Amino acid sequence: MQTIATDEEVQEALTEGLYCIGCGAKMQIDHKEEAGFLPLSALKKQLMAEELLCQRCFRLRHYNEIQPVELTDDDFANLLHQVSKTKSLIVYVLDLFDFSGSTIPGLPRFVGQDNPILVLANKVDLLPQSLKEHKLKNWVQGQLKEQGISPVGIELVSAAHPKNLDQILDKIDTLRDGRDVYVVGTTNVGKSTLINQIIKSKTGVQELITTSRFPGTTLDQIAIPLDDGQSLIDTPGIIKKDQYAHWVTDKDLKYVLPKAEIKARTYQLNPDQTLFFGALARFDLVTGPADGAKSAVTAYFENNLMIHRTKRQGADDFYVKHKGQLLTPAPADNNVAFAKYEFKINEKMDLVYAGLGFITLPAGIHVQAYAPKGVGVFLRKAMI
Repeated sequence: MQTIATDEEVQEALTEGLYCIGCGAKMQIDHKEEAGFLPLSALKKQLMAEELLCQRCFRLRHYNEIQPVELTDDDFANLLHQVSKTKSLIVYVLDLFDFSGSTIPGLPRFVGQDNPILVLANKVDLLPQSLKEHKLKNWVQGQLKEQGISPVGIELVSAAHPKNLDQILDKIDTLRDGRDVYVVGTTNVGKSTLINQIIKSKTGVQELITTSRFPGTTLDQIAIPLDDGQSLIDTPGIIKKDQYAHWVTDKDLKYVLPKAEIKARTYQLNPDQTLFFGALARFDLVTGPADGAKSAVTAYFENNLMIHRTKRQGADDFYVKHKGQLLTPAPADNNVAFAKYEFKINEKMDLVYAGLGFITLPAGIHVQAYAPKGVGVFLRKAMI
């Protein structure tokens, strides 16, 4: 039985078009730094097997190693823009823990104004279980309205621990009405994990599409055939550079991207006190309420991210002295400059550090926030 393809068979297959089942990239043997690369010797062996994985996906799946590829933000945007030329159901996956950081500005323009959008708010398992589902859905709907999006439905889901997958699949099947389904979202929202759960529920095949913590794992559209001849298509995640995942080393992603339910940490702060979130972010309470009472602030960050309280006076020197030791992790770029943001809180709000976490703040206080230049820091209506 032949187990290794010949050079001629490989060239013929490449000419016809071979695609990595992990990330969707077109396979090639000539350019190591580009998407879809696999050495000729490995491709000869894989060609006779049931699945084709590029070198990047193979190393990511088996060794948790990431290889950068030369794809720009425009490449991802152009791939997504192709959806606007179709008549499809759009499944828009959002990250509830990093909601603002996982939104795609101008989404209807990318995917077509006439294509209906079903929102799957993922990672609900990371939020406190005490949150009421209807209140959370109303909060999501309010956030979407501010972006000009009127979805045909909102479903809360945990791609990692699905409990309502059959219900969601039935809703998708009803809403698509015989059309293709495009699954869209930013990097790290869990699109590919969700699709793997769908594939597993329908076929029993596990982990077909490559998933990881690393941004930009899916590099091209991956189509999964549906029973009626249409397809469910996983699109590349739009990379948003204002998220913390792009500012830490690969080994420190575990402090940025939580895997378990977030435990709220509440601090009773006096004016002129500071909180450091590792060496990644800083929060200052400048002044409290008019009566000078302590202010309760509640932090929602990855449970293993160390939060350190100190005095605001001398905080700059404290940071320099303890960065990377007491204050860990630190940004990947040791020389990165931090930007300062100032807010006066007139009602209960969340102060968001995009892709890292958020702090729920009471009304009547004056605060400052620090983060690496380029990271999104902003206020929003309190989620909890």
